[in-house]
Amino acid sequence: MKKLSTLILIIIAFVACNDDNIVEEKNEEVAVVKTPPQIKKYGFVLNDFEIVEDTIQPGDSFGNIMGEQGVSLAKVYEISDKVKDTFNPARIVAGKKYMILKARDSAQTPQFFVYEDNKIDYTVVGIGDEITAYKKQRPVSVKKREVSGVITSSLSEAMQDQGLSNLLVYELSNIYQWSIDFFRLQKGDQFKMVYHEKYIDDTIFAGIDRVEAAVFNHSDKPFYAFQYETDSITNKSSYYDDEAKALQSFFLKAPLDYSRISSRYSKRRYHPVQKRWKAHLGTDYAAAHGTPIVSTADGTVIAASYTSGNGNYVKVRHNSKYTTQYLHMTKRNVRNGQAVKQGDVIGFVGSTGLATGPHVCYRFWVNGKQVDPYRQNLPTAKHIEDARKEEYYAYIEPLKRQLENIPYKNI
Repeated sequence: MKKLSTLILIIIAFVACNDDNIVEEKNEEVAVVKTPPQIKKYGFVLNDFEIVEDTIQPGDSFGNIMGEQGVSLAKVYEISDKVKDTFNPARIVAGKKYMILKARDSAQTPQFFVYEDNKIDYTVVGIGDEITAYKKQRPVSVKKREVSGVITSSLSEAMQDQGLSNLLVYELSNIYQWSIDFFRLQKGDQFKMVYHEKYIDDTIFAGIDRVEAAVFNHSDKPFYAFQYETDSITNKSSYYDDEAKALQSFFLKAPLDYSRISSRYSKRRYHPVQKRWKAHLGTDYAAAHGTPIVSTADGTVIAASYTSGNGNYVKVRHNSKYTTQYLHMTKRNVRNGQAVKQGDVIGFVGSTGLATGPHVCYRFWVNGKQVDPYRQNLPTAKHIEDARKEEYYAYIEPLKRQLENIPYKNI
């Protein structure tokens, strides 16, 4: 009995000792430190730098901008000299955005200067210990769109009614500039398009990539246009109609992208300055002062001069048969003897010479005789070869079907 009592005491002591070793659990809240999300732009993690963002102001220079960030004039000269083949600091343009990335130290030493050439292209200049420069592009995605519209007064108004970019006005008028007279559009004319828009980071609109297919119903006649690659080596493409004929012509319809005809070719017209009846052997296009004037075809400038009647003018010989002339410019953009391509800017709209307001008088010669260009059967570009027509028709078939499935807008 005594031994049993002793054993019970030993067990109790052992349990007591174990109780002393029991750790009481406590519910404690653990503080979680959240890491800020990484902000990336221009290939940099912006969190790693002190950032200065701004826009080039009129009168700003690269030297002044760098000086405000503590970069010495000697360093500015060194940067300008080393990167001149990639980036010319003297050609920064007011209105362009820029960013300066500075080290996160006590001195906040500038490390990089990023200049936005446009919405997509940008230039990175290393301005720290290592001076470098390279060009890059922001990631761009392309989205396919469909649209239709109807003319009530003008093409631009038809686009605005759909909430569309005015860039589409330029695209459509550029495609049809050889086949449709946009100065004679009629109320009720309709159009449909399949086109591609560019977006930066899938959200920021960056312009029109291309128009893939279109049909313009003008004067109850459908004018089709399909973009088709004719040279796989150079990736050159042009627009052709549903019969494999090229839309491009030897001559543009007009020397201005978009304007209005204020006076046509006439054998008898009352001159607003000279106050008498006389022949007007040209076509006047009224446009805003400074609007670019383009050569309507490839050729050579045979005159770039001034007279009291013509004002500043340019004359272009295109071949042995055709010559054009452009009058009343505020400023010429070419010189005598210079070769020009179709669409090159040769001057700007003004009112020099005998002119009552800003416009360009467009004159046209065939075999040395002044004629009305709108009454000429002008040459066109090369059509698709017979050997490739079957391939072309197979290519445009689904695009034509897609256009047909887009309902026309009505007035």
